[in-house]
Amino acid sequence: MVKIAVLVSGGGTNLQALIDRQQAGELGCGQISLVISSRAGVYALERAEKAGIESMVISRKECGSAENFDKKLVSELKSHGIELVVLAGFLSILGKEVIDAYPNRIINIHPSLIPSFCGNGFYGLKVHEAALEYGVKVTGATVHFVNEVTDGGSIILQKAVYIEPDDTPETLQRRVMEQAEWELLPKATAMLCEEIQKEKDNK
Repeated sequence: MVKIAVLVSGGGTNLQALIDRQQAGELGCGQISLVISSRAGVYALERAEKAGIESMVISRKECGSAENFDKKLVSELKSHGIELVVLAGFLSILGKEVIDAYPNRIINIHPSLIPSFCGNGFYGLKVHEAALEYGVKVTGATVHFVNEVTDGGSIILQKAVYIEPDDTPETLQRRVMEQAEWELLPKATAMLCEEIQKEKDNK
């Protein structure tokens, strides 16, 4: 199995989508082995516990600096034999050390069709507020590789979601999650795990 770590910061709805697909046998050769939260006391940690997945908190505040945070994160990922890192609502920006340790092996889900409404400052409801304010008729979600530019890595999968005339940022956020994020993230994860397994088999 390909060992996956899921990084979270909040409620963990995308983590739950991954857990559900894993339990349905739809993550292929992927196995969620570790959940790391950047904050204590978030519901995502309870989701991991209910699913019997090891979890831990690595707080940037407690690490004292971004560099120490990155070092600690890489150390834990390596010690658990992690091969793919999935960011599922993870609000800390990863530094060079983490990205260099996992080139093209860190993916993120973003709640818009990149390159629209992405980059620094665009996260959570802010993305949907911006889409509605701009008046676009279609939004969606994007799974992309993580590099040193916020939301700047190569796109893996995208799915469009139509905006309804009476949408609020909250209703739009929910629909983008249900129709796009929860479908795309497990699909991209399974695809990459298959690639990683093939590489291992060919060695």
